[in-house]
Amino acid sequence: MMWKLATTVAFTVALAACGGRQALKPAEGQGTPPIPRGATEVPTAQQLMEAPTQARPQRNAELLRQSDERQDDPFELPPEH
Repeated sequence: MMWKLATTVAFTVALAACGGRQALKPAEGQGTPPIPRGATEVPTAQQLMEAPTQARPQRNAELLRQSDERQDDPFELPPEH
């Protein structure tokens, strides 16, 4: 029982230690991403992490307000046996 408790505590401490927070930096030998076409300055890391509106369009939450009768489909054929 004591071994199980010690293992759990050690695992919890190790897991908590690996969650360090520090500023992101490019890998050694790598530079920052190039300036996007049309931009006047290099975007910050926070700006690069935010998706533009075109990448994440707003959801169209228009619900069906009334039932519409389905039109005839000339290609809806019965299965052939």
